[in-house]
Formats: sequence, C-alpha cells, structure tokens
Amino acid sequence: MKTQFQFRDVRIDRIVEGEYGLLPILDFLPSLTPELLAENRSWLQPRALDAADLMVLCFQSYVVRTPHHTILVDSCVGNDKQRPRPAWNMKTDGVYMGALRAAGLSVDDIDIVMCTHLHVDHVGWNTRLQDGRWVPTFPRAKYMFSEREFAFWSQENDKTPVPSFVDSVLPIVEAGRHQFVGSAFEVDDHVRLLPTPGHTPDHFAVSIGRGRDDAVITGDLIHSPLQARYPELSVRVDFDQAQARATRRAFLERYCDTPTVCCTAHFPSPSLVRIKPWDAGFRCEPVDC
Repeated sequence: MKTQFQFRDVRIDRIVEGEYGLLPILDFLPSLTPELLAENRSWLQPRALDAADLMVLCFQSYVVRTPHHTILVDSCVGNDKQRPRPAWNMKTDGVYMGALRAAGLSVDDIDIVMCTHLHVDHVGWNTRLQDGRWVPTFPRAKYMFSEREFAFWSQENDKTPVPSFVDSVLPIVEAGRHQFVGSAFEVDDHVRLLPTPGHTPDHFAVSIGRGRDDAVITGDLIHSPLQARYPELSVRVDFDQAQARATRRAFLERYCDTPTVCCTAHFPSPSLVRIKPWDAGFRCEPVDC
C-alpha cells in the first residue's frame, strides 16, 4: 500500500489509522435502492464494498510538506476516547503514531493542523490524554478551524454535549493553539482552502500546488466512488443534503478530465483518484503518482 506521493515540490503522506467495512451502504446512502446497488455491485466489490454490503472506508490523515510548512489535514479517531462505535471506542493502539513515524515524522514536526470539518473521525488525534487531561497532540502546531464551523458546533454543544467537540476541539481553544479562518483562506502560495459546504455548514477542501491544483484533499464531500457515478446520492449524516449534492457535482465537474489528483478522505486504498466522465456522472480512477 503506497502512502507517499510527490507533486512537484510538495510531498503528501497518507497516515492511515484503519481501513475496514463499517457501514451498511443502503443505510448510509438512504436514497440508494437495492436495485441500483445490484447494478453496481460488481465494480464496487471488493475494494469499496465487502461481501456483507458494508462500505469499506479508510480513516486517515494527509500530511502535506511544502517548502514552507508541514501540515496535517484531519486527525482521524484518536485513542482513549469514549465513542459510540465499537471500532472507535477507547482505542489504545499504536497504529496512528506508528504510521506517523513511518513517514519520518514526530508530533513536533507538524506546523499546522487543519480540520476540513469537525466530525468525530476528523478531530480525534487533535488531542491526547495526559495525566487525566486532554492536551494538544501536536504541541507546536497551530490548529486551523473554520470560524463558522466552530460556531455551529459550539451552539450544538450548548444544547447537548458533543463528546468529540468537548475532548478534541475545545481543549485546543483553551490551550490557545487555534486559529479561526474562513473556508476560502490561503495558507501560503502552495496551500489554500476551497469552500465545499453541505456535509457540514462550512466544510472545506484543501487545494495544493503552486499556481495550480496539483492535488486537492476532499474531506467528506464524497465518501464512496458510487457517489461519483451518482452525485445525487447523499449520505445520511449530511447536514444539508441538497447543498451536499450541489457541492459534490460542482467539485467533480471542476476536476473532471484534469490532471488534479483528488486525495479522498475515506475511499479505500490507494485513496487517490483522478476524475473522469461516466454517463451523466463520473468515475474515480485510482492513481499511483
């Protein structure tokens, strides 16, 4: 499984925490019919769909090394955290930190942590447990959160506590390690944010490359290659399904038949794809840069 990719003067590493069948596809994509799934099962299996019709999902971070910064995008599930899914609950394994070391990195090497949005599986390694307290995992890093996204989850947390917000986001703010940004923020001449709302109120993608988009980290605007062929298929947890559909189609149209490599958050390995046309939709061609 290749985890390191070079784009001109930028290196991108996949830091994989896990990859497995997790969610029944007919439940997670509520508008998907059994008939449509049957028509597509042959090309989805076994890479993106297992024998029990569970979506095979990868949970990973991307580390982007530019001439200016070392940036970690999305921080997966994390250890020692109470979560409703058994695969995520109170993990104590060394997989994630081992993958970071295999990429030649320590927690002190990360300059910036970006969260494309603030869902549980994208913020977990923001913090680690130390002496009974949640502290920033990456002590030198500035953590960049969308200001609108943070405000939304703050309001939700005020109504009913959101555990991942409490243990993986608020401690960063309390430690003063955060920076609130807009979803069109430019980090430097190699990295800029791309607003892609719908999955959450101010979700963003991350475009990479000087003067052009050599690669783009998608976040959760798409979860399965089936959503490329049928962009109207939204996942059950999308905040605004209509907006998510529009965002997904616009994104796929933007990068269709271009050299840009899309670094997907949850597609199974190799996770990096180029977008091509397929009937009224699109197909995702795995790439090995």
